[in-house]
Amino acid sequence: MQFLWMMVVFGGLLFFMQRQQRKQQAKRQEQMAGLAKGTEIVTIGGLYGVIDEIDREANKMVLDVDGVYLTFELTALKAVVTAPAAAEVATQEALVETVAEGVQEEPVETSDK
Repeated sequence: MQFLWMMVVFGGLLFFMQRQQRKQQAKRQEQMAGLAKGTEIVTIGGLYGVIDEIDREANKMVLDVDGVYLTFELTALKAVVTAPAAAEVATQEALVETVAEGVQEEPVETSDK
């Protein structure tokens, strides 16, 4: 009888552990699917960066860390800090193009003293 109770408790423990693991795996898959250019993330090493490029076939991502571009495996993702809204990214890209078109290069005069 004691053996039966031990098996029931052990079976229940395994069931709840598997259930929790499946939830974590589903959350991780959802997180990976939501990655896009401009998303700020943290790597498993504690490095904060913004995703510049994602190559899902090669399982790699390129992070922009204050102008330094680093390549990591997608599995190096620890957490998403901020996910950009699609409209916000499109607006920022349009703004950059508009500003770039309006810039005119003129020679700068300097005086030597």
